[in-house]
Amino acid sequence: MATLRVIVADDSSLARQLLCGFLSNEPDIEVVAEARNGREALALVEKFKPDLITIDLNMPVMGGLEAIEELMSRHALPILVVSNAANAQSAYQAVQRGALDVVAKPVFNTVDVKEFVDKVRQLARVKVISHMRPGKAVPFGAAASSPLALPPGPAPRPELSQNVFQRIFAIACSTGGPRALAEILPRLPSGFPSPVLIGQHISDGFASGMADWLRGLCKLPVKIATGGELLRPGVIYISPSERNLTVDGNRRVALVERAPTDRYRPSCDVLLSSVAEVFGRQAIGIILTGMGDDGAKGLARIRELGGLTLAQDEASSFIFGMNQVAIKAGAVHKVLSIAGIGDEMRRLAEPASLVFEAEFLSGSRS
Repeated sequence: MATLRVIVADDSSLARQLLCGFLSNEPDIEVVAEARNGREALALVEKFKPDLITIDLNMPVMGGLEAIEELMSRHALPILVVSNAANAQSAYQAVQRGALDVVAKPVFNTVDVKEFVDKVRQLARVKVISHMRPGKAVPFGAAASSPLALPPGPAPRPELSQNVFQRIFAIACSTGGPRALAEILPRLPSGFPSPVLIGQHISDGFASGMADWLRGLCKLPVKIATGGELLRPGVIYISPSERNLTVDGNRRVALVERAPTDRYRPSCDVLLSSVAEVFGRQAIGIILTGMGDDGAKGLARIRELGGLTLAQDEASSFIFGMNQVAIKAGAVHKVLSIAGIGDEMRRLAEPASLVFEAEFLSGSRS
């Protein structure tokens, strides 16, 4: 296998030294250059044509966000944002501009370093095809209309203010997940009659930044799940990374401590299995792009207990990993494109959808 060529961009010499050291210890990775700012990064990419660049956001001369826009318009190479949790909001603006993923700067922690190296290795092989300069980012917290041309959704119903819903959606995702969610969630109308729970693998401290970013794109409220709160229809709940998101028999959020055996943070299997046990055939599980196999067992449990399951297809996935495992395991009723998943959620959330399960299953792939 060919050696992966990487450029590291960070204004901190200590950070560059650490990152380069972690990567250079791998026999299949070569750090071909280091950049102290975005302008240097652009010039070095021109010269070395790397397979991937890691980039910080707060840098002099040219910051990471501007550099990412320039890189995507000129080269369209895989970009991994490596930053501090204090920059979590800007990190997801970087994703909107074309970065593939965001990770916290690893320290001398075996687990964090392995996750960082594995992420570099996986993303360096992703084919990035967009050469378009992204549009202006939506300000955080600002109301934003969906960029998608969709028919109007149903009018808000009186029961949306109560703990009444026929369906609950649980979504599992990892690498490439934030951009997939940014395609799916804006398709849900303000009258969406179901809660949506999301388990997205993410570095500690970054979940709130992703929630802020998605809130600016969606018609529905987006929040970090809080232990003990009552699930409400029409609300999108994101799991914190520090604990696993589950639900209890009273339709309330229950946050549980990560187990020593948990390989992923947060655990998608824990979320999906919990939703399966509490809601049974009311549950709809969705598995999206991502590395590893997390979520496949939980999705299988939803299917086993009578719920419906969807998976993102290979063509629209950044990493055909988690979803591929679930599909091969027979846990998936239907495989859809990223656009198709949002539209299917709209249809399945309607009260009449329970009647049309036979129609759904007749078009499924298992």
